Amino acid sequence: MDQARHYRWSDLPLEAMKTGIDRHFVVGADTMLARILLAKDAHVPRHSHPNEQITYVLSGALRFVFDDREVTVHAGEVLCIPPNLPHEAFALEDTVDLDIFQPPRADWLNGSDAYLRR
Repeated sequence: MDQARHYRWSDLPLEAMKTGIDRHFVVGADTMLARILLAKDAHVPRHSHPNEQITYVLSGALRFVFDDREVTVHAGEVLCIPPNLPHEAFALEDTVDLDIFQPPRADWLNGSDAYLRR
């Protein structure tokens, strides 16, 4: 990537995933930014990935479950998830969050993210 690129979420196709989960994302040279829309009670199944993840909840709330604890992230809060840490998430209310992944999620780019698909 040798030029700055400008995006509007409203111009990017929204990908329907599992029931209650939609997403769209932008990929840079080394980082991915995803906007995830989760309906209340949506569930992101337990998974792990080699990417570092930073989740910023814009509205709503997500409960993340790890092996040793649970963390509820509310609007305006951020959660950093290190690479390879198994986790799952539950939408406690209608939620919009931004996820930053470094490096970009290869499984999302090639469609092998079966845990998120219908």
